[in-house]
Amino acid sequence: MDSIRGTNVSDIEDEDDLDEEPGEVIESAPPLKVGEERQLNSSGLKKKLLKHGHGWETPEFGDEVTVHYVATLPDGIKFYSTRDREQPITLTLGQGENVNGLDNAIITMTMGETALFTLPPDLGFGGIGTETVPPNSIVKFEVELVSWITVVDICKDGGIVKKILTKGDQNAQPGDLDEVLVKYEAKLGDGTVVAKTPIEGLEFHIKDGHFCPALPKAIKTMKRGEKVMLVIQPQYAFGETGREACNDCSAISPNSVLSIEVELVSFKPVVDVCSDLKVIKKILKEGVGTVTANEGTAVQIRYLAKLENGTVFEKKGFDGDGLLEFITDEEQVIPGLDRAAATMKKGECAVLTISPEYGFGSIEVQRDLALVPPSSTVIFEVEMVDFTQEKASWELSSKEKIEAAGKRKEEGNLLFKSAKYLRAQEKYDKAADYVSEDGSFGDDDQKLAKALRISCWLNGAACSLKLNNYKEGISLCSKVLDVEFCNVKALYRRAQAYMETADLDLAELDIKRAMEADPQNREVKSIQRTLKHLQAESNKRDAKVYTNMFTRMTTNSSIASKKMKVEKADDIRRNEAIAMDVENIGMTAASEGGMVIDSR
Repeated sequence: MDSIRGTNVSDIEDEDDLDEEPGEVIESAPPLKVGEERQLNSSGLKKKLLKHGHGWETPEFGDEVTVHYVATLPDGIKFYSTRDREQPITLTLGQGENVNGLDNAIITMTMGETALFTLPPDLGFGGIGTETVPPNSIVKFEVELVSWITVVDICKDGGIVKKILTKGDQNAQPGDLDEVLVKYEAKLGDGTVVAKTPIEGLEFHIKDGHFCPALPKAIKTMKRGEKVMLVIQPQYAFGETGREACNDCSAISPNSVLSIEVELVSFKPVVDVCSDLKVIKKILKEGVGTVTANEGTAVQIRYLAKLENGTVFEKKGFDGDGLLEFITDEEQVIPGLDRAAATMKKGECAVLTISPEYGFGSIEVQRDLALVPPSSTVIFEVEMVDFTQEKASWELSSKEKIEAAGKRKEEGNLLFKSAKYLRAQEKYDKAADYVSEDGSFGDDDQKLAKALRISCWLNGAACSLKLNNYKEGISLCSKVLDVEFCNVKALYRRAQAYMETADLDLAELDIKRAMEADPQNREVKSIQRTLKHLQAESNKRDAKVYTNMFTRMTTNSSIASKKMKVEKADDIRRNEAIAMDVENIGMTAASEGGMVIDSR
């Protein structure tokens, strides 16, 4: 449609100048009924629904739409029709390939919908008109949205443009660590194939990259089953260097634009369990629902354990052998298996790659089927058969909360005695949560809950001191002191933390309060002596600093005085020399110039 396609009338409003997008009005208003007409926005664009479409999705600016339309003037005179050509046209919305009003109309339509749109002159052909449309004419477009392709500018710079040919069947998208199975074919502008996967596809981890920089970037935006066409500019392909021919594929010349048709067949999510890449979980089969085992859960698993060379050293739950049962976060299995099991859903199957730090460490271990050498990375193929979670805190009665808190506290005590301070602190934190102040406890239970809460805070502070986390130790002790103003243990431990952070004045205040509360406390007396020693050393350092400072000031003053004297002497000598030079010059001038000096 040459008379319409490419029209660029200066007085036609850009879509950004509209008061509101038509889609927003449609979404907030009741759906149109067939035969009903409605003005979409303040610009005067009107829509009359002629036939319902399918689904609820509508195209957006940038998408490629295929439409049939018939354009008429108000008196019914037709000035263009794709139906007369029996061929729909394809437009890119928002690119000026048609009048703006038509683009704004189409973004309100669903697949297969037919509607009649009335465009005021400002959204049509304005005051200029065309050969077939008089100036300032209202025009009508009967439009059928045949189909559209969603277009995504992945990097927001036009470097990687993705056209979605087939939508995926789930919302999940792969991440950097995930392993993907893809099929693709890459071509140059002239259709030359430069890369192609086998028929069954190709597996790789996104973080490792593949083919060209654009491919992993694009795959991270795709869903399972999604098929796309990528148009890739040189900076995201092979740039100014290009690529030589390889594997029976043609060379890629410098600064080539590539087109790659890609299908994301599937992907296996990969999880960094401990956030340090030392326990990696690759999910082979998704579990049921959304609930995971979490900490403190009784789990039943089936697994096969092997070394990196494939040697199987242990298995459970196969050939009539019973499942392995354990409680997570209780150190009943190696840490890597423990942590990973707490992230799994019922029915989930995964492969765990566990570094020595979370496995068997640096020692040699004999297992059921083979020996595990020192510092071995081990691989577990695990199925989460079932688990039974602890009741949530809000599901427990007051007595059950107190019992659960007491149990966690005792577990923390055992871990503390084993010098496992971080895990002990986690136990104390969980115990304190069970008996938090917002819990509904009766009078008797409230006393027990308060005592447990204070005890857990104090023990947690002790862990913090062992872990050199002095800020956390101060915070926990302060919680106790907010409840019990003169708690000696809290004052003692907070003073320790203050001393470690060189806040000696605050430490002194806490020790003074502790001595007032318990004058005979040996530990407080001992830390008081330590504090005095630290204060004495601090005073010596301060004195030395001030002495050095005054010495420098005195030295600088002396140097300045000497310098002034030297400069003064130099000035005297310089003036005397100048005077002598003047006298010599005068005498010389007199003798050379025949001047008679009056001696009278």
